[in-house]
Amino acid sequence: MDSEAAIPTDVKVTTEVLYRGALVLALMDAVYVSLLAWRVKPDTFRTLKWLLAVTATLFWAGLWIWAIANFWGMVYLYVLPPWARYFFPFIASIITGLVALCFWFLAIQSHTKSVLTFCLLGGLYGILTHIWAVTRGIVTKPPMLQGTSPLAAVVFACFEFIFYWCTILVITLGIREVWLRIRKHRC
Repeated sequence: MDSEAAIPTDVKVTTEVLYRGALVLALMDAVYVSLLAWRVKPDTFRTLKWLLAVTATLFWAGLWIWAIANFWGMVYLYVLPPWARYFFPFIASIITGLVALCFWFLAIQSHTKSVLTFCLLGGLYGILTHIWAVTRGIVTKPPMLQGTSPLAAVVFACFEFIFYWCTILVITLGIREVWLRIRKHRC
């Protein structure tokens, strides 16, 4: 069964929905980032460099494969070239893995909590990617998004991406913990 067939074609995303979603995500992010900043020590964060990059790459590959499989005809067909249906998840995930390395480097250089910097950079990345999407017509071409405020799309993306980058960090920490336990039991 085609996954898009299960999604109603008359779905309409409005500016109000994006702003409400941004508010919910902002509240969730405040808790998520605070807990991570409190629990993840700078020394631990420093050890995550390559694992964070690999986790980010795989996370974004999965997210893009899911998004394109479910929303190609409703959204992405209008703003991406046809070849992107098959290659965009791979390309975007590799780029984002490299971005994760940059975020890690900038975060360990910051004079504040590394985790806070890392997650806020994720929000900045969301803003930049969605400004690009707006210039490609994301709020004017797809019928489900037509008429939506470009500003609302960008604001929503900021908090959406903070959530994603927090999740990437949690997954990375989980993998690290499992790896450490396996190594401990081997010794």
